[in-house]
Amino acid sequence: MTSSRTSPPTEEETAVLTFEDFVAARGAALVRLARGLLRDPHAAEDVVQDVLAKALLQWGRVSAADDPVAYVNRMVVNASTSFWRRAARRERPTDDLPEAASADRSGQVADRDELLTALRRLPAKQRTVLVLRHFEDCSDEQIADLLDVTTGTVRSNAHRGLAALRAQLGAARAG
Repeated sequence: MTSSRTSPPTEEETAVLTFEDFVAARGAALVRLARGLLRDPHAAEDVVQDVLAKALLQWGRVSAADDPVAYVNRMVVNASTSFWRRAARRERPTDDLPEAASADRSGQVADRDELLTALRRLPAKQRTVLVLRHFEDCSDEQIADLLDVTTGTVRSNAHRGLAALRAQLGAARAG
């Protein structure tokens, strides 16, 4: 297995997958997942680092799971939730969300920043469902399993989250 691989490992590969190979194959995707769940990209990287440290200590159990990728994704979701619970008890200099990044020469970067800013304003459940669905390409059933909710709850959170995103982005572009 090479370290430049970006697709998830197959079932046969997970049987003999080393921790280093797992991180090489899924590390960037885990950071993307955490960045979608948390407002601060640096905190997202810290959460992933903590999760990977825990996964390394328990690698025998993690790699023996039916789906090690889903197992570690769930660890990231849980750690992100815990981060927000801890953050609620911390002092914050301001409650305002940061302004959207200044426009770059690339319109795609500005659009992505606008979308991420709007996404970060959503309630945690809606944001989690949308990130898992659209950034991680998880099915409603996979999301329901990860979050321990019904598929109906996943769909309603996705519907409400998308409606809120459309309203935010429409208002930002109109104003």
